[in-house]
Formats: sequence, C-alpha cells, structure tokens
Amino acid sequence: MRDEKRVIRILLVEDDPMVQEVNRMFIDKIDGFSVIGVASSGVMGRQQIEKLKPDLVLLDVYMPGKDGVELIKQLRQELVDVDIIAVTAANDTNTVKTLLRHGVVDYVVKPFTFERLEKALTQYKNVYGQLNHNDKVSQEKLDHVLVQQTRKQDVTLPKGLHAHTLNQIHGYLKDMKSAKSAEEIGNDVGLARVTVRRYLNYLESIGQVEMELTYGTIGRPIQLYSLKQ
Repeated sequence: MRDEKRVIRILLVEDDPMVQEVNRMFIDKIDGFSVIGVASSGVMGRQQIEKLKPDLVLLDVYMPGKDGVELIKQLRQELVDVDIIAVTAANDTNTVKTLLRHGVVDYVVKPFTFERLEKALTQYKNVYGQLNHNDKVSQEKLDHVLVQQTRKQDVTLPKGLHAHTLNQIHGYLKDMKSAKSAEEIGNDVGLARVTVRRYLNYLESIGQVEMELTYGTIGRPIQLYSLKQ
C-alpha cells in the first residue's frame, strides 16, 4: 500500500497557464509528488501557501504584482516552513544570487527539459526523505545532504569558481576548531590567499560562512572565517 505521507505536495507559482500545465504534466510523471494547487502571482502564491501548506513550491520570478523575489523574501522574513525550487527564465547574476541567499534548494532555468526537472525533484526527495522523516540524522547522512547541496550550486557558481575547489575549502572549514584567516586556510589547503578569499566571500554571500574582524598587535583588522553553526 502506498504511503501517502511520503508524497511531496507541490504548489506551482507561475503566471503562464501553458507553463503551469507543462509543469503539472512533468510532475505527474515523477513518482512521489503531487501538485496540490497553482497560483498566478506572488500575492496569490502567499495565500495558497497559507491555505494549502505545501512541502515544496516551484516558483517563477517574473509575475505581475508581487514577483517571485519579493515572495521568497516575505516567506523567509515570516519564517514560513516551506522549501522552494526556482523554475524561471531569470538567469541574471543578481537574481540568481538573491534566490540562493534566500535558500532555494535548486534553480531550474527555462526553457528546461523533463530530465532537468526530474533531477531537481529526485534530489529534493532524497534530501526531504532524510531530513523530514527522521527525528535525528546521522553525521554521515548530513554530510551526504550537504555535499548534494554544494554540488547543485555548481550550476550557478560565479564565473571563475569551481565545485571541486569549493568542496575542498568547505570540507576544511567543517573540520576547523576555530575561525581562521584566508591566509591560514590557504596555507593549509595549498591555495593562494586571494583564491581562498574569493571562495570564502562566495560562501559568506550564500549564508554558509560568517566573517568576524579581529585586530592584531599593530592594529590592522584581520578577517577570520568559520562555518555558520
């Protein structure tokens, strides 16, 4: 017998009726997901989220009135417990960075294939199953989830940044006992300080790293980095 509790309930927030229908058709082909509603604007999307309590929102950006960026900012400010995948034609750097900083779990750029949406939903289901159906999660499973999240960012990494180096620095940060400077981290991982600083700045911009200033004996501020707890 099918376990209905494991069906992930999706709300489509998309103003184009044709795209709504295509998204619904694609989702119907993927096991473990159900479209429970649609909304054609950010305002309607907020109302439907309150009413339907979806697990996951597929969010467009370009919509009349309140757009997708405004909606996700409102949801995060109000601490609404819902996951979001951006499915949008918006691929400018500022929009991508803004949505990543506000915690989208994936970013699918239109026009997209069925395979790309299937990949996004399958990855989400794997993470969702580990974090939402257990009271506790082991370090091994948590590491697996974090690696999946980091790998997905490779699609939208700023120019010049690479997933392998990002994973290397992220792994080092995870094992640190105290905050360190970019120079210290670079010496330990074998990378130039300026290179490490670029990755640290990126991790800080998406909310994974925090930076604090301290002052040395000659009064110059030193930037120390650590993973957010």
